[in-house]
Amino acid sequence: MTTHTAQIIDGVALSQKLRTDVTQRVQALKAKGITPGLAVILVGENQASQVYVRNKVKGCLDCGFHSVMEKYDGDMTQDALLARIDSLNNDPTIHGILVQLPVPAHIDANKVIEAISPLKDVDGFHIASAGALMTGMPGFWPCTPYGCMKMLESIGFDLKGKHAVVIGRSNIVGKPMALMLLQKSATVTICHSATKDLKAMTLQADVIVAAVGKRNVLTADMVKPGAVVLDVGMNRNDEGKLCGDVDFEGVRQVAGYITPVPGGVGPMTITMLLVNTLESAERTAK
Repeated sequence: MTTHTAQIIDGVALSQKLRTDVTQRVQALKAKGITPGLAVILVGENQASQVYVRNKVKGCLDCGFHSVMEKYDGDMTQDALLARIDSLNNDPTIHGILVQLPVPAHIDANKVIEAISPLKDVDGFHIASAGALMTGMPGFWPCTPYGCMKMLESIGFDLKGKHAVVIGRSNIVGKPMALMLLQKSATVTICHSATKDLKAMTLQADVIVAAVGKRNVLTADMVKPGAVVLDVGMNRNDEGKLCGDVDFEGVRQVAGYITPVPGGVGPMTITMLLVNTLESAERTAK
């Protein structure tokens, strides 16, 4: 019997390729006197958030963007934060505004998201962005599912008529992921914590996107041979190492393609944030 292992979709390599294109487009904009600008706001002392924010700012600077990083104490009032967002909405040098979630409990995250101008909502979380995605209008796509679509594109995977199963129904990944897959004419099933027989669903899938934040939610016996598996999860295993939602070692023996954690979807998320910010700046240049 021949042993089979899935092809790895390398998020780091694909990110670098896309970022090279971004850098070239930034140079073209700078020639017109426009430098794409991203403002990142961090409220409080969340360690994981600080790492994400640093990576986002570094990505910006590497590609020639103008990046503003603002850190505020955890006791910042909601009004003060909304006022700061309002001034960034009106700042012509800023094309994208990102408030790193989670925010402290006394601040209403929805109010914060809705305060950001839809024209600068490069995270794609605003109701206007969600509505644009739902109706197929131009707008900003949430970065993680957008990155997943780029990964499918990179392997030349035609979604038309294929069955895609999304595990997870968050506004950040699960729901927008399902809509993007639908836009490419896939048949989409959304599974979640109340799904009765997850395995029965995933065994029918040509593409599986695991996005629940729970280790080993997808194991080898749940995957159809040759399926494409995208792992959006970020968890820690017993040794404290970063791992995803998928049992990587098991599933790679069955799947056709798989994304690793780390080095899969993660780098793509930040890259798509750069793409969204660049596109926002390009719109102002027209």
